[in-house]
Amino acid sequence: MKYSKIIASGSALPGLAVSNAALSERLAAQGVETSDQWIVERTGIRQRFLASDSDTSSSLGARAARAALEMAGVPADSVDLIVVATSTPDHIFPSTACYVQRDLGIHGGAAFDVQAVCAGFVYGLATADALIRTGAARRALVIGAEVFSRILDWTDRGTCVLFGDGAGALLLEASDAPGIHACRLHADSRHEPALRTAGGVRNGQVYGHPFLTMDGQAVFKIAVTVLDQVGREVCEASGVPLDSVDWLIPHQANVRILQAVTKRLGLAPEKAIVTVDQHANTSAASVPLAFDHALRSGMLKPGHRVLMEGVGGGFTWGAALATL
Repeated sequence: MKYSKIIASGSALPGLAVSNAALSERLAAQGVETSDQWIVERTGIRQRFLASDSDTSSSLGARAARAALEMAGVPADSVDLIVVATSTPDHIFPSTACYVQRDLGIHGGAAFDVQAVCAGFVYGLATADALIRTGAARRALVIGAEVFSRILDWTDRGTCVLFGDGAGALLLEASDAPGIHACRLHADSRHEPALRTAGGVRNGQVYGHPFLTMDGQAVFKIAVTVLDQVGREVCEASGVPLDSVDWLIPHQANVRILQAVTKRLGLAPEKAIVTVDQHANTSAASVPLAFDHALRSGMLKPGHRVLMEGVGGGFTWGAALATL
């Protein structure tokens, strides 16, 4: 039986970090009042990275992919599958994954996007894992890449301070030994009004509301509940007790959500990888960005069991358990 195994990771962040203080100054010029203290107390976020005009989801995704390939020491043309999770694609079509493939100089193999918002990376990981297990692919790049700053209403203090831009990538390859043990994915569209960007393009014109809207209290309650449930579900499916999980890498939305989920799962606080303070909420990029940070800093080591979780608009959620 074939399995998929994570062999490398990479990340890419645009421009310079924008601190809460710097962001507060920018927003004040638009009549929006906020402060470093207000943001930190409610979210744990201290800074974020914001895309320049030249940054795109594909350019950030390609940079993250190159970093993963360099870590693994394998050539780009050995990749026969690219899955990009994004809610902010470069264009309506082609897919962002096709642009990443072009930028990496790869010709052939499958390349496509998945869209499950902040759960998108876990959805993409589960898809790549399944294709490798069936023999349809041997080496895959799974990328989360976002430029959420372009769908934010910068007059809405409740949302514009929460998000950042960036990309993260994991490189998977076929293995005879289990790497990714199990993945579980879910969705429930009854919760759709709590988090959405409901605008669109029709006949060359924008219709509806083109910016992200969110009911913060509803999102908190849903996120904590479903991340607890799916974390337990994927551990049970893997036959791995929760207390033997070495690291939890949840979607980096809000430090309060991270703390609540870690507590509900019965894991020690120090087992949770937290990067939301540095990156803010980067949607589909948050889990691979946190993974890459933990791997490169020496926190993640061979043999460690890692539980990755995501939850996003739709509502969508999922989890994957892997041994490095």
